[in-house]
Amino acid sequence: MALALVIFILMLIADYADLIERYYSHGFYKAVCFVFHPILNLLPFSVGDVIYIFIVGYLVYAAIKLIRLLIRREWRAAGIFTLGLIIGMQIFILCFYLFWGMNYYRPSATQRFDLPDSGYTTADLKSVTSMLIDSANSCRARITPADLKQDNKAIFETAVKAVNVLSAGSGNFYTFKPGIKPSLLSTLLNYMGTSGYYNPFTSEAQINYQMPVFLKPFVACHEMSHQMGFGPEDEANFGGFMAGIHSNDRLLRYSAYYLGVQEFMFALRRQDSTARKELRTHISQPVLDDFKTERTYWISYESKLGVLSSLFYDDFLKANNQPQGLNTYNQMVKLVMGWHKKNGSIR
Repeated sequence: MALALVIFILMLIADYADLIERYYSHGFYKAVCFVFHPILNLLPFSVGDVIYIFIVGYLVYAAIKLIRLLIRREWRAAGIFTLGLIIGMQIFILCFYLFWGMNYYRPSATQRFDLPDSGYTTADLKSVTSMLIDSANSCRARITPADLKQDNKAIFETAVKAVNVLSAGSGNFYTFKPGIKPSLLSTLLNYMGTSGYYNPFTSEAQINYQMPVFLKPFVACHEMSHQMGFGPEDEANFGGFMAGIHSNDRLLRYSAYYLGVQEFMFALRRQDSTARKELRTHISQPVLDDFKTERTYWISYESKLGVLSSLFYDDFLKANNQPQGLNTYNQMVKLVMGWHKKNGSIR
């Protein structure tokens, strides 16, 4: 009862974004980062992955035990055991919101970065998309075979450096000892269609280390943006994009612009499919080849698990202040457009 009451109170506080920003995102959550990051960064493996594996194993054990109790008609024991599971679930939910989840309810990135109105015209969208395509083409042309053979350690170090540089240049991008780790569950993530994830219970950012190399740098920055306290997926995309395009590393810059082209072309397809087709002819062949490589990679792992995980995560995002669900990822277009407006790239 007490746990349920605390969760209820947290959800009431979630309606007060300014309080969340001042006392949680710039208060309690910073303390979490100061404690967790330095300690868990020392370990080469993901503690969060280990915890998830243990939880799944325990849930399988619990289901079997509960079924046995019901078959034996041990109603009292079954009731007590079920109550224990409910209490455990409440602790799980409470830890999620206390250790990170309340970041979903802070003021939007548009407010925090003082970005102009996120509305934009089709002409504006075409203009920025064209700039991103030019940048992606240029960055791809500078990529060497050695860049594409970087190991995970080198990619992670570059991403951490980029996030630290971004953090030092703006208080809005504050982070403390960010880190990224290869997920122990990467093979499973492939079948779920997932490139990486952030563990809110251990404050660890994990990446699917098996996916194509040109995707890894941006995904690493995206997941570390969650470590910065960027809850919504569009904001994490924006944080990862900003870290990438301001980096001096060729592969990371390309990875960020590659993602930018993807998201903007998707937005343009919904707004002006003819313009999208025309701009697609401006994308260089090496970049198009990378699109094909990525598509082929994910298609090779398509499964019902991927469909189910997408449905679950879509509902999860909608329940946590992201009404667009999975489409929230593409909302980063509005943030990038606002950033271009603020910097005078478009009117």
